Amino acid sequence: MLNSTLHAEQGISIGIITPSELFDEVSRILKSFPSFVPIYGIYRQEEEMAALIHKMIQQRVELLFFTDQASYQISKQAGRLSAPAYYVPATGSGLYRAMLRITRLYHASSLSIDGVSHGALERMDRELGMSGAKFMLFPGTSQASEEEIAAFHRSQIESGQCDAVITGSRKVAGTLRKAGIPHEWVAPTEQDMTVYLERALLATETRRSKEAQIVFGLVQIDHFKKLIEEQPTEHDVQRLKLDIQRSIVGYVETLEGHLSPLGGKDYLFITTRGAFERETGGYKYMRLAAEMKELFDITLSIGIGFGHSAHEAGAHARSALRHANDAGGNIAYIVREDKSILGPLEMAEPLACDLALIDRELIANAEKYGLTPVYLSKLIKRVTQSGLTDFNAQELAATLGVSVRSAHRFLVGWVDAGMVEIVGEERKSRGRPKQIFRLSFLRQLIR
Repeated sequence: MLNSTLHAEQGISIGIITPSELFDEVSRILKSFPSFVPIYGIYRQEEEMAALIHKMIQQRVELLFFTDQASYQISKQAGRLSAPAYYVPATGSGLYRAMLRITRLYHASSLSIDGVSHGALERMDRELGMSGAKFMLFPGTSQASEEEIAAFHRSQIESGQCDAVITGSRKVAGTLRKAGIPHEWVAPTEQDMTVYLERALLATETRRSKEAQIVFGLVQIDHFKKLIEEQPTEHDVQRLKLDIQRSIVGYVETLEGHLSPLGGKDYLFITTRGAFERETGGYKYMRLAAEMKELFDITLSIGIGFGHSAHEAGAHARSALRHANDAGGNIAYIVREDKSILGPLEMAEPLACDLALIDRELIANAEKYGLTPVYLSKLIKRVTQSGLTDFNAQELAATLGVSVRSAHRFLVGWVDAGMVEIVGEERKSRGRPKQIFRLSFLRQLIR
């Protein structure tokens, strides 16, 4: 079944090939990727995939995305992949979930496994501390049929070599279910799909061109006249204005943008779509609003405009601000290229992760180098959502909510302390190359 959700905006057309039981989850996750225009190929039997992919190619999707590795392998072997293709491997958190489920349900100490490499299995064994567990990996290649894989598992169970099965193939799982063999299918988790969708997004040509697209933002302080009247002296008024402007400058700095005060209560900033998307978590929240509320107890109305030209982006920003004003303020809207509206956006960043389960000694040690629990919480949240530990200074500044200068200062201290490694440089056609830092200490903190 081909399910198209094309939007009016010309986004990145992506073909999602997924079994019916994963459709609800993947369609919910895709809502967090507004740059994608998904076309869903939903199948119940693997034999349906060829026709679905053929229709997607006819619609000229920019890339294909498989929610599991087995369906990708089937399509690849059939020579159906005439567009760039990505898939969710059976080695992420889905594997850990399957392992925990099968040991809990069947108390299995010996497992027959397919679709997982020796390296991934050793890493899981090491990280979960499963000493004494016995694993039998399917010895065939990725070219093996589902029938061969199912027969191997059946022989392991019938001979008493293994207690249960972990499989990366949905079809094999169905065969085992009919045979009454204890098993778990390594279905992708939300985190797995999010990580690999992000990787697919970053690889697209459309994404790269959209990242450089201009964005206009209009920020208006709500009830500004009343705020000024509450100040006891003119000096207090000027001091407040300077403090507010300094905070907005810091925020725009994280966007690598340019700020222009428009008088008293209004500000204009200009940035790029890529920087704005990263800072707002994919157009989900406006951290600036939360900061202004906390620092000055004021609210903001914000209008963001996307456009193919500066004139168009500016007009759309004014339109978005009118929507925010009409809604009573303390709200943000985005007007896109086609004049469609995104919003309202959250006016505060979602709560960062809870550190209650993190070793207190590790937190205390990290604080010696400027990594407060608040910063640590934000970093762990970012890393667990993206699966990445490599950052440049601008990305770290956006994650922590600090200036780029402060981020550089933190990184220098962390490198000296051995918490961070410099692993390369990011070169662009213009400007100086940006160093890439690997936050290696996060592996220990998360674990």
